[in-house]
Amino acid sequence: MEDKTLKTAGQELSGRYEQLYTMLLDAIPSSVLLIDQNMCIVSANRNFLEKGQRTLANTIGYRLEEVFPTVILDQMDITKRIRQVIEKNHPAKGERMTYRAPGVPIRIYYYSILPFTWQGKVEGAVLLMEDVTEQVRLSEEVRRVERHLGSVVESASDLVLSTDKKGRILTWNAAAERLSGYPAAEAREHDFIDFCTDEDRKDIQNIFSRIDTRKYAQMKECPLRTKQETFIPVSWVFSPLKDSSNQTAGVVAVGRDLTERRKFETELHQSQKFAALGVMAGGIAHEIRNPLAICSSSAQFLMEEDGTPEFRRECAEKIHKGIQRTSAIIENLLKYSHPSTTTRTTLVNLASLIRETLTLVAYHANILKIDMKTSFPREPIMVQGAATLLQQVFMNLFLNAINAMPNGGRLGIDVKMDHPEVRVRVTDTGCGISPGEIGKIFDPFYTTSIVGQGTGLGLSLCYSIIKQHRGTIEVESVESRGSVFTVKLPARFGGGES
Repeated sequence: MEDKTLKTAGQELSGRYEQLYTMLLDAIPSSVLLIDQNMCIVSANRNFLEKGQRTLANTIGYRLEEVFPTVILDQMDITKRIRQVIEKNHPAKGERMTYRAPGVPIRIYYYSILPFTWQGKVEGAVLLMEDVTEQVRLSEEVRRVERHLGSVVESASDLVLSTDKKGRILTWNAAAERLSGYPAAEAREHDFIDFCTDEDRKDIQNIFSRIDTRKYAQMKECPLRTKQETFIPVSWVFSPLKDSSNQTAGVVAVGRDLTERRKFETELHQSQKFAALGVMAGGIAHEIRNPLAICSSSAQFLMEEDGTPEFRRECAEKIHKGIQRTSAIIENLLKYSHPSTTTRTTLVNLASLIRETLTLVAYHANILKIDMKTSFPREPIMVQGAATLLQQVFMNLFLNAINAMPNGGRLGIDVKMDHPEVRVRVTDTGCGISPGEIGKIFDPFYTTSIVGQGTGLGLSLCYSIIKQHRGTIEVESVESRGSVFTVKLPARFGGGES
C-alpha cells in the first residue's frame, strides 16, 4: 500500500514538473524546439506552433524534414549544423533564416543551436528561433528613410551642414562643396568659423554657444569664405542638432546663396536712383541755373571797362562762388547717380552724407513750401558702410516725407550719437500712415501712391540696406498728423575698409 502511494505521488510530481516545463516553454516569446539525435522533434513550444500553424500532434515525433520545408533545410543546412552541435557539444553561431508557413506571409527568424545534455551526456539540441521580421522591416525602413533624407540633403540647392557643439564640421552637402570649393572630407577638418569673416566670428561663436538655450532658430547673414579666398553672401539659419535623448549634440546650419539676390537688389537700387533723379530734375536744373545766372551777369560787368577795382573783385568773387556752388551740386549728383560696383565698405561721415543728400532735394522742398529744420552734432558721426547705399536710404526717406506734404509743412532731420549707435530721425507733418498700412510699408511692392507714381520698392530697399548695415529702421505715424522714421546704425570709432 505504501509503495503504491509513493508511486502515485511520484506520478503526480512528474506530471506537475512536466506541466511546469510546458508552461515555461510556452512563456518564452521565441520559438523553441528540442531535437533528439535522430533529428526528431521531442518538444515544441506554443510560439513555434502558432507561427508555423501546426499542432503538437503533427509536430512531436516528426523528423525535421517533415516539419520544415526542404528548401529551408537545404538552404540553411540546419540538419548538418544540429549534428555538429550534438557531436562537438558546442553551440552554433546564430544566423538569419527566412521561413514561410502555408498561408502565412514570409517571416524572418534569427536562429541559434545549443547542445542539450543530461547527466553529462549530449541527448540532443535546442533550436531557438526569434522572429525578427518587424525589426528587420523597421531597420530597412530606417535605412530607406536615411537614404531618402541623405538624397534630399545632397540634392538641395541650399547649403546644408552640421557641426558638433564646438563648431567642428560633421557633414557638408554637395551644394556646400560646389559653392565653397571645399570637398566634404576637407571641410570636416575645419571649424565653421574658419569659413567666416573676421568681423562675423564673434557673433557666430555666440550663436553656437547659446544654441541650446534659444527657443527658435537663429538667423544671420554671414559671408562664406571659398577656397579661392573670395566671399559669397549667404543667409544662414542655425538650429540645434538633437541626439536620441533629445540633448543638443551640435548645430544644423542651412545657408542660402544671396549672390543673385544681391545682383537684383543692385539693379533695383540703380533704378530707384534714376526714378529719384527724375523727380529732382527740375530742382537740380534750377539750382544750377541760379549760380550760372550770377556768373553770367558778373562776367558781363567785368567786360565793361569803367568798373572800379573793388567792383571787379566783387564780380570775380561772385563768379568763383557760383562755380563752387555749381560744382558742389554736380559732384553730389554724380556721387548719388554713380552705380555701386563693390560691396566693400568704408568709414562714412553720416552727417556730411546727409547734408549732401539734402542739397539734392532742397529745391523740391522749397517749391512745395516745406520748411526744413536740421540738427547735426559738432563732432563727426562715423559709421561703417557703403556710402552710395546709405545715401539712397536717406534720399528715399526725404522724398517720401516731401511727397507726403504737397501743401507745405515741416521736414525735420535730427542726427545724434546715442551710444553705441547713431540715430537719425526724419519727421514730417504730412498725411501720415493709417494703422492698417503701417505694418506693411516695408513689404516689397506695397505702396500707397496712386498708380504710376510708385513701385512700392523704396522703403523695402531702405529696410534691406539698413539690415545689411546691421542697423534698424522703424516708423511711428499718426494719420493726418505726420510720420517719424528712425534709423539706427552701429557707430564706428576707427578707420579702414572691410
